[in-house]
Amino acid sequence: MFDDFTDTRIDVGDVALRVRYAGEGPPVLLIHGHPRTGSTWHRVAPQLLDHGFTVVCPDMRGYGRSGKASILADHSQQSKRVVAADLVRLMNVLGHERFAAVGHDRGCYVALRMALDHPDTVSRLVVIDGVPISEALARCDAKFAHDWYHWFFFAQPDKPERAITADPDAWYGGKAKADTMGTENYDEFRQAIHDPATVRAMLEDYRAGLGVDREHEEADRRAGRTVRCPTLYLWSSLDDMEDLYGDPLAIWGPWADDLRGHPIESGHHVAEENPDDLTAALRSFLR
Repeated sequence: MFDDFTDTRIDVGDVALRVRYAGEGPPVLLIHGHPRTGSTWHRVAPQLLDHGFTVVCPDMRGYGRSGKASILADHSQQSKRVVAADLVRLMNVLGHERFAAVGHDRGCYVALRMALDHPDTVSRLVVIDGVPISEALARCDAKFAHDWYHWFFFAQPDKPERAITADPDAWYGGKAKADTMGTENYDEFRQAIHDPATVRAMLEDYRAGLGVDREHEEADRRAGRTVRCPTLYLWSSLDDMEDLYGDPLAIWGPWADDLRGHPIESGHHVAEENPDDLTAALRSFLR
């Protein structure tokens, strides 16, 4: 994976982030989701590099080989605001004061927060397979609670850690994913889920989501803040965005001044399952 990329760790303040990067063209930050690491982009990043982009693939704080912050009572050490600030500092260290941000799954919440908190920094925003946390919670019904029960289970103290670390492979799906993910990506994912500190930090992501992250989004809506840069929303046609929300673009509409979007034929982990169509969509939008 990432044959032409630099692989290093960079100190951004509270933590050091593991990051892979390469290129000399327009900068693009790729933000992974749960329970992945930056290696989830291993089939997309080289294609973007070949098409002239500078590509940056970090592990978010708490995830993968990046540092784990001390846990606070309100879980704000893993808030999307703090994670977004980490990544802005990372990009600044790499020499990029303005860049495109692409986020998938939990990473899409970080990318949204980054665009709202740092409007002069994010030139274009791509969000994949998610709606704002506050919007999901406002629409929570029996189907959401059943299908996305993990949001609420992960928010409980201690028990999720005990359940997951007892058998991480069983919890996260086991060996069947290796073929789809690619061997090296799978090995990196598996190393992460077998690290109790990483598991706890990933759970802290969800705990922050139901608390401070929701509050931050609700404050944005009250203040009328929107994403000012062009925004692309992509969703996996074989995932559950349409089942849950009908037209997910209708939910994103009030959040972004310049919104477009469409589905991609794939399951949830689109960067691994349909990297070619995802790359084509990104290239078209980011140019």
